[in-house]
Amino acid sequence: MQFSTKRGAPEMRATPCIAVGVYAGRKLSAAAGALDRAAQGALGEILRRGDMEGKLGSALLLYRVQGVAAERVLLVGLGEETELREREYREAVRAAIKAAQETGAGTLTLCFSDIKAGRRDANWKARQIALVAVECAYRFDYMKSKKSEPRPLAHVELLTVARDAAATGRGLRQGQAIGAGVTLAKDLGNLPGNICTPTYLGEQARKLAKEWKIGLELLERKDMEKLGMGSLLSVAQGSRQPPKLIVLNYAGGRKTAKPVVLVGKGVTFDTGGISLKPSPEMDEMKFDMCGAASVLGVLRACAEMKLKLNVVGIIPTTENMPGGAATKPGDVVTSMSGQTIEVLNTDAEGRLILCDALTYAERFEPDAVVDIATLTGACVIALGHVASGLYSNKDALARELLAAGDEAYDRAWHMPLWDDYQEQLKSNFADMANIGGRPAGSVTAACFLSRFAKKFDWAHLDIAGTAWKSGKDKGSTGRPVALLSSFLMKRAGK
Repeated sequence: MQFSTKRGAPEMRATPCIAVGVYAGRKLSAAAGALDRAAQGALGEILRRGDMEGKLGSALLLYRVQGVAAERVLLVGLGEETELREREYREAVRAAIKAAQETGAGTLTLCFSDIKAGRRDANWKARQIALVAVECAYRFDYMKSKKSEPRPLAHVELLTVARDAAATGRGLRQGQAIGAGVTLAKDLGNLPGNICTPTYLGEQARKLAKEWKIGLELLERKDMEKLGMGSLLSVAQGSRQPPKLIVLNYAGGRKTAKPVVLVGKGVTFDTGGISLKPSPEMDEMKFDMCGAASVLGVLRACAEMKLKLNVVGIIPTTENMPGGAATKPGDVVTSMSGQTIEVLNTDAEGRLILCDALTYAERFEPDAVVDIATLTGACVIALGHVASGLYSNKDALARELLAAGDEAYDRAWHMPLWDDYQEQLKSNFADMANIGGRPAGSVTAACFLSRFAKKFDWAHLDIAGTAWKSGKDKGSTGRPVALLSSFLMKRAGK
C-alpha cells in the first residue's frame, strides 16, 4: 500500500475514487458539501431520498457524479458529529478503505482532514489512516497453494489543506513504518510452529538486522549454559529444537545514552510441557511467540522512522514440549540471577524464560525495560480482548505506556503489583514457586517477574488477550507494536 498527500479542491481532483463523510442526520462534511455544490445539490438530493442516513461505518458508492472530476464518489457514514472520537474516526476510515477495495479503483482519495477525531491533530489522523489501510490490506496466504487475488486498491492519498500538509505527511510516514512493523509481527505470529521455530526466529532477526543495519548477537544453548540461564534452559529440555537468545541493538541515539530494552517472550509452540494443555484450541499456542514478534516489528519501525534513541531487543525463544528430558512439576531450577525456582506447573513457562532475559538486560544499564508476553489466561479473564495488562515498578513509566497506548489506540490497563500478592509465590523447597495459584494469576505472574527487575525501571505487558483473535477471524493482531512504537517515538521526541 502506497500513501501520499495532495492539496486542492475535492471537486477538482481527478481520481478513481474520492471518499467524503456524512454525519448522522444526513449532514454533509465540509468536503462532501463542496462536492454537493459542484454537483448542484445532487448529493443532498440522494440523501433526502433516504439512500443513506450517515450511520457510522455505512457507505454509498456513486458513479460519474456530474460536476465532480472523480470517477466515483464514496459517501462514508460518520455517525453523530458530537460523538465522533478516535474509535469512530478509525471505523469510518476502515469503512472507506473496505468499500473502495470492493471497486476497481486503484487509488482512493480520502477527504477526512476536515473531520474531527476528538482533540487529535492532523499528524494523528494521518498516522491512523495509514495503519488502518495497512490492516485492511493485510492477507496471510503464504501457506496456501492458491493465493488470494490481488485487490486493485494500492494507493491512498489524503487531500489536505496547506497548514496541515507537513504534519499529515509525517503522520503518513510514521503510520506506514509502524504498519510495516505490525505486518511483520502478524506474519511471524501466523506462521505454524513447524516453520516458525526458534532457529527460524533467529534467521528472521538476522535478516532484519542486515536490512536495517541493526546490531545482532545470537546466543546458543552453550552460551546460555555459561551464563547460568538454568530457568530458560529448563523450558527447552523437552524439545528437539535448540533454544536461542536473540539480542538486537538499534543504535539511533547518542553513544552515551542509555537504551530502552524490550524483552519479548518467544515460545514458538507451547504444549504446556508435562503439565499438558487440553487439546481444544491448542493450535493457537503457535501465537505464544507474539511478544517476540512484536519486538522485531517495533525495531523495524524504529529503524524505518530513524528514531534518535537506543533500543535493545532481547528475545528468549524455545519450544515447550513434553518428553523424557522435560522439566517435571516439582523440579527446582536455578536462574541466571542465582535465585532458585520450584516449577509447580510447566505450563507457566513464559516467566521462566523471561526472568533470565531480564537478568541479562542488566548488562545494558537500561533507562527502562519493557517485557511483552502472552503470559496468562488469567489476564484474558480480567480484561478480555480489548486491553493489554500493564504492570510496572515505576508509576511514571506506567503512565508513559498508558498514554502511548491511548495515542496509538492500542490500549493497556494498569494492574496492581502490590507486595501482598508476593505471598502466593512462597515455596517450601526453593526461593519461590513459579505459580501462585488461581487467584489473581496475572498479578502473581507479574510479581514473579518483578523479582528479577529490581535494578531498573521495568514494565510488563501481558498480551494474552490482545495478541491474536480466535474464531473465523483467527490470526495475529500485531499488538502491541503500535503502542510500543508510540512510546519510543515520544521518548525520541518525535
